[in-house]
Amino acid sequence: MQCRTITKKDKQIPARLEQLLTKDFPEITAAGNLDILADNKQIITGLFCSRNCPGNLILPAFDHVTALRDAGKTVISGFHSEMEQECLKILLRGTQPVIICPARAIHNMRLSADWKIPFAEKRLLILSPFGKHHKRVTAKLAEQRNRFVAALADELFVAHARSGTGTFNIAANAVKTGKKIVTIRDTNNQALIEAGAV
Repeated sequence: MQCRTITKKDKQIPARLEQLLTKDFPEITAAGNLDILADNKQIITGLFCSRNCPGNLILPAFDHVTALRDAGKTVISGFHSEMEQECLKILLRGTQPVIICPARAIHNMRLSADWKIPFAEKRLLILSPFGKHHKRVTAKLAEQRNRFVAALADELFVAHARSGTGTFNIAANAVKTGKKIVTIRDTNNQALIEAGAV
């Protein structure tokens, strides 16, 4: 898998990425089709779900992700939690673009078997805001990655996030910036709804 490191000095990079190249994210490594980010009319949906997702939210979450896939929506996520990984399987069965953001460097990353076909079809993009020395996922890197995903997304779908968790804080901060946050109407997501999710 060939990677490209993008900095402010680069020319002809998607405006979405150029806006993210700040003090917080001075360089971004990409593998795959960068043209996925070139269409400014395409709404990119960020996908989040806390590690512990109540069972009654699983099927509604899968239904929503399936609807995003069938509508041809581009979805971006770290796809780290178990629920997010299951959602990735659903998305990869479609034909729409998917953006995966690991919470570590991707320079020596190997494509998993189920990533190879969408990667070859140029509908998969792998992005990381981390340099070569970040070889292992940590809680700190995951938090930074989640901020990166939320910043790049136009809207968020948060299947579940308990109040006080990192995922909840990402969603609440996104609301403050004016981004639309969608969640599943359920008492388990009441705090999210009260924070401004619809």
